[in-house]
Amino acid sequence: MADTARASEYPGKVETAAEFGPLLQRSSILIVDDEPGMRNFLKRTLQARCARVDEAADVAHAAALIDENRYDIVILDNIMPGKNGLEWLEEQRAIGFFSDVILMTAYADLETAIQALRAGAMDFVLKPFRSNQILNAISRCLERRSLQRENFVLRHELQAASDHLLLRDRLIGNSPGIQSVRSTIARVAPLPTSVLICGPSGSGKEVAARSLHALSDRATKSFVPVNCAAIPSEMIEAELFGHVRGAFTGATDGREGLFLHAHGGTLFLDEIGELPLQTQSKLLRALEDRKVRPVGSEREASVDLRFVFATNADLESLVAEGRFRADLYYRINVMRIDMPRLKDRGDDVIELAELFLQKLALQLGTPKLALTEDARQSFRSYGWPGNVRELRNLIERSLILGQFPKIRPSPVLYDADAGDTMDDLERRHILRTLEECDGNRSEAARRLGISRKTVERKLAQWERG
Repeated sequence: MADTARASEYPGKVETAAEFGPLLQRSSILIVDDEPGMRNFLKRTLQARCARVDEAADVAHAAALIDENRYDIVILDNIMPGKNGLEWLEEQRAIGFFSDVILMTAYADLETAIQALRAGAMDFVLKPFRSNQILNAISRCLERRSLQRENFVLRHELQAASDHLLLRDRLIGNSPGIQSVRSTIARVAPLPTSVLICGPSGSGKEVAARSLHALSDRATKSFVPVNCAAIPSEMIEAELFGHVRGAFTGATDGREGLFLHAHGGTLFLDEIGELPLQTQSKLLRALEDRKVRPVGSEREASVDLRFVFATNADLESLVAEGRFRADLYYRINVMRIDMPRLKDRGDDVIELAELFLQKLALQLGTPKLALTEDARQSFRSYGWPGNVRELRNLIERSLILGQFPKIRPSPVLYDADAGDTMDDLERRHILRTLEECDGNRSEAARRLGISRKTVERKLAQWERG
């Protein structure tokens, strides 16, 4: 007995369903069924409620459509000529197919349910069914997937951007440097252009990236920050592009990568100079084709993303040293924004300090300290080698101790010669901090507000020099 039902069992008039929310309105659906009556019924039910509805009469046509388009939900008939839906679904999962699938079946036995779960179906509906049943099944899948993505992005964001939680939504200050940054962001935000944000560690590169996202037409979609230096090199490709089941040891399930989780929104790749060369080549292809291939997959997935990159390294020097691809550098360096150092931002340091005092006191449950005139003068005269991050850490330490520590000019400024360059001062400061930490590179990186990878890269660079 074929797993289909007569078209006459489905009323020509689509029943009025409850409000299923904006997720359904933005969704793209693929219907796979060999019976024209069923395809017509589902298309009439969904077309007015969804952003896109496509149909395929067999699994070969369905596979071709999946290769070209991205679908949120696939509604799949089980018994069809040639190959049943579950066999086809299992094959597709193995080569990189991540959309949710709702199986249509005329059999409600336990064996079919177990097979459906093993093959990767998220839900199934029993024929014959009414319009509100399939709409409810689709809504459940969309809501579950939305929550999964939100949780994944939030967990990743907390790991990658915990230092920026207080300032991540806005650029603070009225200095000429920060006003220039705001003006540039306002001009470029509505455009699809990729942006490269440069500046020293702790200068607010992620804050600028979030401002770009907030002012763009993607503001309601995901902003996904990725610290390229914080992900082990052997894992970064799978983290970015995803992987299929069995792609490597421990990959017991397939998983979408950060590119697909950011679909429709903004992907922020921080410390882009730390990407391994092999991953750089795959990133270049993703930028040019707007497609990604999960690790172990035979299929590429289309992505719609706004790319924002950031670095505290001199990418031109890395290109000259052969550690950063020249073609990738020219591809991402379309629109460049340079973040000013805190010491060059005048009274912005006072405005930032006041904000940190207020927010951190509330967060820590401690009394707020008054920013005295002596403290203000000290803040204005200090060099802030760690920029905004160093200021935040100092305010937190002061609230815990109940007083501001005595602030002296940074050790990096001592014994400076008139001919010293910024690179000389940076080298001296990093080496002095390492000495104070008894050579502990992780602790030195924490105090400096940079990654351990950056410290190691600088040391290797100086040794070669």
